Amino acid sequence: MNGISVEQDGAVLRIRLDRPDKLNAVDTPMLDELAARLGAAAVDDSVRAVLLTGFGRAFCSGGDLTGRDTAGAAEAANRVVRAIVALPKPVVAGVHGAAAGFGCPLALACDLVVAAPSAFFQLAFSKVGLMPDGGASALLPGLIGRARATRMAMTAEKIHAATAFDWGMISYLTGEDDYQAVLEDVLQSVAAGPTLSFGWTKRALAAAALDQLEAVQAIEAEGQVALIGTDDFREGVRAFRERRATEFRGR
Repeated sequence: MNGISVEQDGAVLRIRLDRPDKLNAVDTPMLDELAARLGAAAVDDSVRAVLLTGFGRAFCSGGDLTGRDTAGAAEAANRVVRAIVALPKPVVAGVHGAAAGFGCPLALACDLVVAAPSAFFQLAFSKVGLMPDGGASALLPGLIGRARATRMAMTAEKIHAATAFDWGMISYLTGEDDYQAVLEDVLQSVAAGPTLSFGWTKRALAAAALDQLEAVQAIEAEGQVALIGTDDFREGVRAFRERRATEFRGR
């Protein structure tokens, strides 16, 4: 199903990124499928909470750099983030392993983030000469402040789950052995909660903290288009594929 597995379990819609061989890297069909599923959940009264997780060793390692099926991926990624923010029901992210590149704003757009100790969050875009996308430039400053957001965007530093929790980036940090139990407890709690109340709460919080999301995404998309045409991007992709250090020239 375009790299997405979906199951409805009572009032919970469980969506799983399902490309474990690619560490759940996303391409355009996968993003389109995810946006469609989130849109359907928004108008389905039988769904009262959504769980977003990744299969295998990672939550999501970002965009698929193979170059196949990636036309329009930036706008598709933006639609997914907006669908999560606008969905009038709680969306819970269960994160283990990498939430890197687009995987980082994908997780942080969710209302509640439950992270295992193995989780880390990384804006890896600068490693290939790109800039953050998916609305990361709007999401992160509101969570951790401009200084830390800039640090993540410019250094591509891995922020491990314990630090992410200390910074206020995520909602829950679990132990090694109770990740699944804590995730399920959180999910069942919101699924049994006052759904209409949650919807209005999300709407108010988005108006307060994410009123510029679409404008920021437009700048990110414009920047990505410009940067994809640079020598630095081409060098970044070559270095990634060849597993070597990059030699950026600033052009």
